[in-house]
Amino acid sequence: MVKHIVTFKLTGTPAERLAVAESFKAALEALPQQIEVLRSIEVGINSNPAESWDVVLTAVVDKMSDVEVYAKHPAHVAAAGLLAGHKADRACVDYEF
Repeated sequence: MVKHIVTFKLTGTPAERLAVAESFKAALEALPQQIEVLRSIEVGINSNPAESWDVVLTAVVDKMSDVEVYAKHPAHVAAAGLLAGHKADRACVDYEF
């Protein structure tokens, strides 16, 4: 199994960042029903004002090659498109467990 963990830092006012994060979260949480290789996904929106990252996701797939299948799936591409113009930074770790 592989965990795909991604965190995003967004641009805009706190209210704008929250609105984008909530929309992105909803779109991501719908993906397991649309992408066969995606076993699960958990999405969190930062609630600690002392921290600067806005959103984190943890997706689980069976094997490393499934991360690419997930990333290229049209439903994931559409969800990622919700961050267009709002993404300041992204960090990712993929690991087998």
